[in-house]
Amino acid sequence: MGPVLDRRGFLRGAAGLSAAGVLAGAGSGQFTAGAAERRAPAVSVADWMAALGDGTPVQRLTIPGTHDSGARLGGPWVACQNTSVDAQLASGIRFLDVRCRAIDNVFAIHHGAFYQELMFGDVLNACRAFLRAHPSETVLMRVKQEYSEVSAEEFRRIFGIYLDDKGYRSLFRLDAGLPTLGQARGRVVLLADSEGLGGVRYADPQLFDIQDDYMAEPFGKYPKIEAQFRKAVAQPGKLFVNYVSTAALLPPRSNADRLNPQVKKLLTGSEGSGWTGLGIVPMDFPNEAGLAETLIAHNLAGRRLRRAA
Repeated sequence: MGPVLDRRGFLRGAAGLSAAGVLAGAGSGQFTAGAAERRAPAVSVADWMAALGDGTPVQRLTIPGTHDSGARLGGPWVACQNTSVDAQLASGIRFLDVRCRAIDNVFAIHHGAFYQELMFGDVLNACRAFLRAHPSETVLMRVKQEYSEVSAEEFRRIFGIYLDDKGYRSLFRLDAGLPTLGQARGRVVLLADSEGLGGVRYADPQLFDIQDDYMAEPFGKYPKIEAQFRKAVAQPGKLFVNYVSTAALLPPRSNADRLNPQVKKLLTGSEGSGWTGLGIVPMDFPNEAGLAETLIAHNLAGRRLRRAA
């Protein structure tokens, strides 16, 4: 059994933009920062979407995200993040990959067999508090069943408890189509990775173009990441998703330490620094390389970023 299968078995078995400036050149995937933009005030990472126009389609954004957003516990082969959900949002992350175990009428956050000492309500509370404090922002949230095998109907029933009995319906945007930023501000856009939840159907081939080869080791993964960025630039239209994370050969942190700096170098280079509309970019440990800030800058056409106080 190879290293990739060893890790998967371990996880299973251990417990049994504004049109004029920000999106200039949207069709070509390039932007040109004019003098006015170069003089524009700095944008906070906590409120970076405030600089973008309401009419901006979400698929024309470059959105930093976290892969397995709640996975902080369980040792080096399990942990994918080292910051909490609220800290991720404050650092500019706007896509959350939320893995839910259905048990006793609630969702527990898991990575494989490993409970993350976090509940779905904790994730939703972090999002609600953040969006109340930063109403210009939105959060795109993939919701996926993990380490449970209840039917889609049962998973949907429990999700409904959160919406109605627990009072989270107003937090979500549950429309089926991809929104503009103005339609999404202040709310969580549901990307439903289970039938019948409502919201946008995650991985719908009419809406999404996804690179998620989590079995590729870093040398093989990087060319796939680069190719997906180039495709997003050359063929805009769908919401591209480009997972930088991989589970192959080494623990997630080791793979991130190899891949994240390479991706940052590409996106800050003479060609890549001009790319826009790169879509959602889920990452492991993005804070270690400052990769979220690098991605945010691809929306801001020459503006400077400042960290939230």
